[in-house]
This record gives sequence, structure tokens and C-alpha cells, in this order.
Amino acid sequence: MNAPWKVAGTAARAPFFAFCCDDASAETLRTVVDDLGWPQENVYKGGLRQGVQTLAVSSSPQVLFVDLSETSDPLGEINSLAEVCEPGTIVIAAGQINDVRLYRDLLASGIHDYLLKPLAVDAVRDAFAAAQTMLNAPRFTEAATEQPHAALAVIGCRGGAGASTIATSLAWQMSEVGKRSTALLDLDVHFGTNALALDLEPGRGLVDAIDNPSRIDGLFLERALVRASDKLSVLSAEAPISNPIVTDGAAYYQLQEELRGAFEMSIMDLPRAMLIQHPHLMTEVQAVVLVTELTLAAARDTIRLLSWLRTNAPQAQVCVLANRVHLGAQQEVLRKDFEGSIERKIDVAIPYDHKLATQAAKLGKPLAAAGKGSKTIAPLADLANRLLAATGEDAVPLNGAAARGGSLLARFTEFMAKKPAQK
Repeated sequence: MNAPWKVAGTAARAPFFAFCCDDASAETLRTVVDDLGWPQENVYKGGLRQGVQTLAVSSSPQVLFVDLSETSDPLGEINSLAEVCEPGTIVIAAGQINDVRLYRDLLASGIHDYLLKPLAVDAVRDAFAAAQTMLNAPRFTEAATEQPHAALAVIGCRGGAGASTIATSLAWQMSEVGKRSTALLDLDVHFGTNALALDLEPGRGLVDAIDNPSRIDGLFLERALVRASDKLSVLSAEAPISNPIVTDGAAYYQLQEELRGAFEMSIMDLPRAMLIQHPHLMTEVQAVVLVTELTLAAARDTIRLLSWLRTNAPQAQVCVLANRVHLGAQQEVLRKDFEGSIERKIDVAIPYDHKLATQAAKLGKPLAAAGKGSKTIAPLADLANRLLAATGEDAVPLNGAAARGGSLLARFTEFMAKKPAQK
């Protein structure tokens, strides 16, 4: 349905189809589409089920209007529509149920807008105008053709180290500041917080993908992703605690493949336990941000994870990020002693700032967005900018000179070797 990227062949599609359940709605639609120059004969009777039957044997239009009035299970039948509707189609639904939860669920399933019946001419006209704006907007793939895809994993050495906070901020920085089309994949299926940090409803897309890996394709992905902005999309979940996840990891791998084809950047918020269960998730990752705290337990687990990454993901360049670093001797383990234990330098240190963290949570914004210009997130912004430089084909200075050619791995290695010395 409403795809966040451009789909080849959309120009040859019909501009508009509508499937209505009553004459009054059909007449309202004919009035609006006539003003837009669209063919009135594309307004049909029959509602959502007729739309599913029609699209099963014909090409999808650019804009599709469906009436849910005669549907007893709107969400279930919208999923049936997704099975026959081609990527890139913007779907507008209408119905008689005035329920904000239904509205949110429909938007999460990929619907562009939901209108309440009886239809008002102005409301229909505004919905179609917004759909046309989306159709004419720049698409992700237009930029993606100019940049190679880069995959980044963010892993917390300990629970509560703040890996999700870092992942969300990096994704925001890549998309808003770096202007890269970015996908944020939260693989903590039961307790993930990436969508929550962006003030979004996660939807059921990730759970559906795990349950039905064979269905994962471009169409499924565009329906499952929740858009945080024009350049940032999130795939997350809040699966019921009573619902255990049983999977061989095929769905995760397929999701990675689809994200590589649709976005310039993908950032994976990866719970450390998944490295044990699904080590193949690290096969295509070029860079890893290992988020840790300066504690004894975190030092132990950082050592173990660094060793695991050297063996199982030798292609990935690893950045050790110490989060919530206190000043002076308030840390459980001093930075110098921590670095001695893990036998390498900490690459990035984020100071502890309770006030900024509270403000970000209240605003429903990533830490990087809430603290723009703050000294607290300056090291994180610098890391994001250096990662962007390491993944770009354009001339971005890494060491005072333009970066020309070379692989992502080579450029990231150069960045790690030439980063400023830590104090």
C-alpha cells in the first residue's frame, strides 16, 4: 500500500479506483474526482470485498478508496487487500466506526487515511490532495541509487546500558542530518522501545513477519514499516508476553535483505542474546556499536562480546561506546581501568545527563533530537557524522582529504584509525 519508496511502473497505472457500499458515498466521490480530472467510471459499487476481487485480476491504481461499512473484520480484510494490492498504491478507507484505536490500527497496517461516513466533500478532497502530495514527493530509491547500502548493528553489553537510546538517536541523526533513507529494526520483539522513543505505535508488522517469513517482500515491508519522518522508518513490535517467539531466524534474514534493497542505511537494535540464537544476523553487518557502562559486569561482557565479534563477524568494524559516563570517581570502574580490562580504548563516551534524558522522554523524541546543540550528545553526533562520511561515495573529509572510492569497510577502518585521541 502506501510505499515509502518509489516503485517502477507506477506511471502506467490507473490514477484512481473507488469501491463504495452506498449511492451517497459514490456520488460524493464522483464529484471530487471529476474536479481532479479523474474518470468517474472508476467509482464502483461493492465495498472492500469487491475491491479485493477486482485487484486480484487487475493492476492496482495509484490511489485506492475502499469502503469498510459492510466489513465485520476491518483489519483482517485490510490484510487481504494487502495480498493483492501492489506496492506504491496509496489506500484511503472509509467507515462508520468512530474509534481512535481502529483508526490507529488501520494506519499501522498501511492505510494512508481513514474517513468517517457520511462522507463530506471537503474531507474527501483533502485526503486525495494529501495522497497526490505523497505520490509526487521524492522517494527513497531515488536517493538510494546514489549511495551504497550500509548496515549498522547496535548491541548493549548489559541490559539497561542504553543501546536502544543510542540506536534511535543514530537513526535520527542519519536520516535528519545525513539525509539518508534509514530503516530502524528493533529486534526486541516483546520489550522494544525504539517506536516508543519516537512516539509511534509499533504495529504488528514484525510479529507477522516472524510468523510468516514466506510473505516477506517489498509489499509486506511497506505495510509493516511505520514512518517516523520522510527519511526514517521503524519496524518494531510489542508482542504479548504470553506469546513466545519461536523462529529459526529466517524472517530476520529476509527482513535484512528487503531493507538493503529499499534503504540507504539500516540500523539494527540487536539484543545480545540473539547473537547466540541467530549468529547469521551479523553476516552482512559492516559496523557495530557496542554500548556499555563503566561497571565490572559490563567490562566482563564487553570482553566476551568483542571476542565473539572477532570470531563470528570479522568483517564488522567495532566501536565501543560508553554510555551514561559520570564525572570523577562516581563510576564503579574508572575509564582507565575499564580500558585496561578490555585491552582497547573506548571510542566514544556519552556523559550522564538525567535532565536531557527526561526531557527527551517527555517530548517523545530521540536523545539526539531533544539535545540538538547540547554538549551531552556532541560525541554521539560526531560518531554519526563520521559513520555517514565512512559510508558515503561523495567527497566527505575523513582526514582532511576527500574520500574517493574504496569499500565501506576500508573507509570505516580509516575512520577508526584516524579518530581524535581520547582524553
